[in-house]
Amino acid sequence: MGQAGPTREEERLLIEAAQRDPGRFGELYELHFDRIYAYVARRVRDRGCAEDVTSEVFHQALAHLQNYEWRGAAFATWLYRIAANAIIDSAARTARKGQFETDPLTDAGIEEAEQSASVFRLVRELPEDQRRVLEMRFVEDRSIREVADAMGRSEGAVKQLQLRAIEALPARTGGSNG
Repeated sequence: MGQAGPTREEERLLIEAAQRDPGRFGELYELHFDRIYAYVARRVRDRGCAEDVTSEVFHQALAHLQNYEWRGAAFATWLYRIAANAIIDSAARTARKGQFETDPLTDAGIEEAEQSASVFRLVRELPEDQRRVLEMRFVEDRSIREVADAMGRSEGAVKQLQLRAIEALPARTGGSNG
């Protein structure tokens, strides 16, 4: 299984192993977490709520794994359907408005989630200070000043860390920055 993920056959074997032994579900969770979280986070504006919904998706997937039938489609497709339903259910339970986008499951939405998942994986590979700056700036939507205060750094140092991190991302994908 390379960086691109398992083949359909390898994925089928992982699913069957997890159906026989739920303790093996962790492999499927690790394989699909980033893309499902990205899909949910795009639609659920609150990070804590996105984490809760993502957790619910995998809880439901594990609970219903015995009912999953391999039909040749990617396991992620099944998870996206669970996620779409979990987002709708969560939106129905909450009284807060403006926190959810309950658009239907589309190929464009899945592609966007896949791209976001790739970025999440790359960001996790950055040095810790660079990763923290990007997370605080773009996930938590904090200002340069807020990040500097939280990290005990100057604003200039935070800007430099952010620049280095952003410049490093295309290099990690084999792209260019210019």
